[in-house]
Amino acid sequence: MAVEVVYRSSRDLERLFMDKAEADRHDKMLELAELLSGVLHKAVPSLSEEQGEELGIYMARNRDIFAKAFKNQPDALNELGREAEAD
Repeated sequence: MAVEVVYRSSRDLERLFMDKAEADRHDKMLELAELLSGVLHKAVPSLSEEQGEELGIYMARNRDIFAKAFKNQPDALNELGREAEAD
């Protein structure tokens, strides 16, 4: 019988990872998404909880692109459009 080590995200108990670093990155992304969702709810109170969560996750998953855009490279946001077209 083989033994396999898997890691579980502490914020997403249904996801399993083969690599601890990947599980940690996923947890950090979800933590950022939660914080972003809270900020978005404060900025736009009419935003539903589900919409805020979806936006927070989207922004957290694409944080590198948003970081470039916030650092005077607004054209970096065009990368997000290309991803949507590919889907």
